[in-house]
Amino acid sequence: MFYRKERVNVMFGIQHNEASEVNLAPPSAARYQNSLLRAFDHELIARLRLAPVVFKAGHRIEQPGKPVKNLYFLESGMASMTTLFHNGSEVEVGMFGYESVIGVSALMGTIQSLNHVYTQIEGTGYECRYEAALQEFNYFGAFHKLCLRYVQAQLLQSSQSAGCAAMHNYEQRLARWLLISADRAHIETFKMSQEFLSHMLGSTRSTVSVVAGTLKKEKLIDYKRGEISILDRKGLEKRSCECYQVIRDYLANYEKFDTAHTA
Repeated sequence: MFYRKERVNVMFGIQHNEASEVNLAPPSAARYQNSLLRAFDHELIARLRLAPVVFKAGHRIEQPGKPVKNLYFLESGMASMTTLFHNGSEVEVGMFGYESVIGVSALMGTIQSLNHVYTQIEGTGYECRYEAALQEFNYFGAFHKLCLRYVQAQLLQSSQSAGCAAMHNYEQRLARWLLISADRAHIETFKMSQEFLSHMLGSTRSTVSVVAGTLKKEKLIDYKRGEISILDRKGLEKRSCECYQVIRDYLANYEKFDTAHTA
């Protein structure tokens, strides 16, 4: 079955681009890049009624106090979750990539979003209506189990990042963040403003300039006109802290863990 459709979701800035001819039958799990979708069987995916979406850089996916109407499975690109403070400052508290499902907290009772979520690196993915996801979640099957595992992965990432902010210097933290972002988006060069990097580091733009300049002088990255390129990945990994490996290894395998004991 085929149909023609192209529409733009103004509220979230997400373009639904289901090309001139789109096969409504879901692809096999092996064709997906998203970790959760790859783990689901054909019948489960069909019940989710996924629709392909294109995420443009800077587009808002969730806003505080706004209802969560859809869940999103990223196939490529990267999104960030931030917390906004009364003084206007903003700090990143979570990241989403190919391993993620954005909006999963709505399945556990958080109907209105608590944070900003917006695209940092443009990409593609799939949209699932909240009602369809909730129905599947309440079957207490594979979808329920893997969503909970993903929430645990997010908790680990957030707690590790909080510890990293308290214990490690700006250079280590920027190196960690760049590596995780590259892993999530499967790219080594991406556009990133000083403003957002300051949100990530919880610092000023001038601090970002100094820190990025240091990594550039060490020939680990190239940074100019809002574009960052990783030049020496192994060197950047050495410049980072142990937090990168902890987060990387867990996110890469969380859907395979049967219990909290992974050893």
